[in-house]
Amino acid sequence: MSKQSRTRTQELRKTQQEAARKEAKRRRLLTALGGLVIVGLVVAIIVAVVQATSGDDGSSTASGEVVQPENVSEWSIPVGDEAAPVTVAIYYDYMCPACGAFEQANGDELDRLVEEGTAKIELRPIAFLDSQSQGTEYSTRAGNAIATVADGAPEQVWAFHRALYAAQPEEGSEGLSDDEIAEVATGAGVPSAVADRFTDETFAGWIAAATKASATAGVEGTPTILVDDKVFEGDVYTPGALTEAIESVAGK
Repeated sequence: MSKQSRTRTQELRKTQQEAARKEAKRRRLLTALGGLVIVGLVVAIIVAVVQATSGDDGSSTASGEVVQPENVSEWSIPVGDEAAPVTVAIYYDYMCPACGAFEQANGDELDRLVEEGTAKIELRPIAFLDSQSQGTEYSTRAGNAIATVADGAPEQVWAFHRALYAAQPEEGSEGLSDDEIAEVATGAGVPSAVADRFTDETFAGWIAAATKASATAGVEGTPTILVDDKVFEGDVYTPGALTEAIESVAGK
């Protein structure tokens, strides 16, 4: 091989080696950036989970002093005869469309089971969809309203609860105004003097605390239904399945 050829070969080898070094550097950089993206995603997921369980999701979820309503057991608003053999606990949000579907499928049957004395209900309102009402915090306002009725007119709680779902706004809308919530309440038999207290938001802090407590209790979505403290895993959107479970526990 001539000297000139050897020189060209050496130059070509150097060029190839330099290109290989650049490619290796580029791959290391891409790998590092990819790692940073993954770390960022993991951090974002962790933050989202922490925010979801703490109630701090960037929305204006209510907080403040926790005032427990009268006629309420910790986070549960009772409906029906305390001596009924079966307890049905319902975690729900008044903006939640799935909860509305549950109410439509099971409301009448639950009504009957309560009237017969077969079951008593524990309403457990939470407000995890405040951010889905265009800044009006509908979930908290509606939850505060049901808590106010429990405090001042407990015999009208169930009728008001059902009326709120009959008038349920679409998720993502502003929800019902305070005046509209009050109209629903008085239409369900709630005294005007009690409905007039809704705008005081006395129990907004209690709703926020109940929401955090539900996350601590492992509630991952609504509606979540417990029959005698056991999560009901059946179909909650078709009439009959929940009724059968309740009656089975009651021994009917």
